[in-house]
This record gives sequence, structure tokens and C-alpha cells, in this order.
Amino acid sequence: MTIGLCRLDLYLPECGSLKHKRGILKSLVTRIRNKFNVSVSELEENERWQKALLGVVVVANDSRYANQVLSKVVDMIEGEGQLILMDYTLELL
Repeated sequence: MTIGLCRLDLYLPECGSLKHKRGILKSLVTRIRNKFNVSVSELEENERWQKALLGVVVVANDSRYANQVLSKVVDMIEGEGQLILMDYTLELL
């Protein structure tokens, strides 16, 4: 069994309030969960309007599969128009 963890440091330049940030993140989290069958949560930067740190976790039988799923999540986020992916880390446990 392999656990894959991805931390995503996001910048949301158009957000002017926490309400706007939450709306963008809620939509993003729902789409990621539905498309990739992974767990997603906002980890830090909860009170900052333009920053977010998301954690994405997948459990798989094969480490290559876990890495592939997390890489596809990163690719999806890089294609988002409302946010910028500042940095990310991938870990396989």
C-alpha cells in the first residue's frame, strides 16, 4: 500500500475577500475530488485572502499509480485561470 501526498501552495490574485476565496476553493476541491477520487483539504493560510495551501492525498496499491494521479492533479491546477500554482511537493509513503 502506498500513500501519496501533495502539498499545493496557491496564489489567488483576484480574491478581495475570504468569501470569494472560499467560493473558488470549494469549486476547485469538488472538481478534484470528483475527477480523481482523492481526499483534498485546505491546510493553512485559512484567513489570508489571496493565499491557500491545499493537501491532496491518494491511497493506492502501486506507487507509480499514486504518483501519476497526483501529477494529474498538479497539471489540472496549473491550467486553472483563477489561481497560480506557486509551489508544490509530492511525497510517497
